[in-house]
Amino acid sequence: NAIYEVKEGRPFWKLRPLQVAVTLLVVVLITMVAIGIVITGPLARAVGDEVGLGNETVTVFNFAKWPVIVLVLLLIVGVLYYAAPNVRQTSFPWITPGGVLALVVWALASAGLGFYAAKFGSYQKTYGTLAGVILFLVWLWVSNIALLLGAELNAELERARELDAGLPAEDDIQLPSRTAPSSP
Repeated sequence: NAIYEVKEGRPFWKLRPLQVAVTLLVVVLITMVAIGIVITGPLARAVGDEVGLGNETVTVFNFAKWPVIVLVLLLIVGVLYYAAPNVRQTSFPWITPGGVLALVVWALASAGLGFYAAKFGSYQKTYGTLAGVILFLVWLWVSNIALLLGAELNAELERARELDAGLPAEDDIQLPSRTAPSSP
């Protein structure tokens, strides 16, 4: 809401179920992505061996699953960008520049954090068994920053579209609030 410069005006009885539904949907989709990453490789190899497909087919499958995983991640980001702010979007943001930026920044930051933790971090010495929890929380924070960066890019692109259309969007983005009555 701060990114789109609007106040939260949805009543509690509408907002809380929406938040729970979005959370459950995102958890289910992330679980599907995790299963797709972890299980499909050995599963594809086992099925390929049973059916008689060669290693080449399994290798092709292991590369072909990544575009599907990226599309599911973009769907997750689109759901977050659509449902979270109290503004009526013009359409569902399937693939947006901000969503792509968020995924790229998230992937690079996750890889960088993983590299740092593996090579330079001494979390285990300092925090003992809590090191994994602390590193996970830092990763969640980095992931949140990447998502907010993508949302900010989408909001500024919307501001640019509105300014090009002649709307007074210098100070406030002119998307209508979800709580305001829609104009005919």
